[in-house]
Amino acid sequence: MAHIVGIRFQKLGKTYHFNASKVPDLKPGDFAVVDTRRGQQLGQVVQVIKDPPPPPGGSFKPIRRKATPRDLVLRQVWHKKEIEATIECRARLAKIGPKNVKIVASEFSFDGKNLTFLYSYDGESKPKMERLRREMQKRYSRSKVEMRLIGPRDVAKIIGGLGACGLETRCCSKFLTEFSPISIKMAKAQGISLNPSEITGMCGRLRCCLIYEYEQYVQARKVLPKINKRVVTPLGEGKVVSLLPLKQAVIVDIPERGRTEFLKHEIEPWDELEALRRKAQQPCERHENGGCDCGRKEAA
Repeated sequence: MAHIVGIRFQKLGKTYHFNASKVPDLKPGDFAVVDTRRGQQLGQVVQVIKDPPPPPGGSFKPIRRKATPRDLVLRQVWHKKEIEATIECRARLAKIGPKNVKIVASEFSFDGKNLTFLYSYDGESKPKMERLRREMQKRYSRSKVEMRLIGPRDVAKIIGGLGACGLETRCCSKFLTEFSPISIKMAKAQGISLNPSEITGMCGRLRCCLIYEYEQYVQARKVLPKINKRVVTPLGEGKVVSLLPLKQAVIVDIPERGRTEFLKHEIEPWDELEALRRKAQQPCERHENGGCDCGRKEAA
């Protein structure tokens, strides 16, 4: 069987699968050199895949070799050149444009044959970056230069910094390897205020943390009565005005008593009890004919 491993090229990047059958001694934590569509890359093994999914292209790309100490030093050298390239590109951008474009970072492939500049844009349509690309191609003639547009969440992940919630490091820069789709209904399901300042992250998009407990809230709400539902409590009948899903409790507004918190097992739906009460009051035709076992007593 093929020996498949997961490799990351960045600390919090996406995991890619490669065939390590030719390098069977690879284990999590080791570094390896692999071939990608952007040239040779140096990545770190993060997992061994026991039950790998079907390969997207028919087969997994093989790993070239295990990285040597020289490879690791060479990667540090390229990293310093990436910083220089970013500064150089920003300087050229300030002279020739286009406007509203920000050069966020640059990435050299491990063999130096490819250089990719990551940029963001505040406008609606994609800016024309060909002139800037040509200028940088002249400056780095030994590498193939590409310009890649990234979204605001990727920008926040690269830049890092303080989170909107007060954490010293944003979630995207600390442990998130991929971004999940976030919608406003996730905030509604958790009873979070829809004030933009409370649900928007530093990237200007909905906070990634809105999805952390969303499924738990959805499952918990399924067994609780809906808001405005009438229920029967130990203190009398009332109307549900608020839910505490993770606590499995509700807030009930009871006339002459006000709002009171009750756990799920302490309340019963009013409509079901009312339906049973009405059914009990209805006359039973079989009982009158003497062939019913409903348990009702004859009226005195």
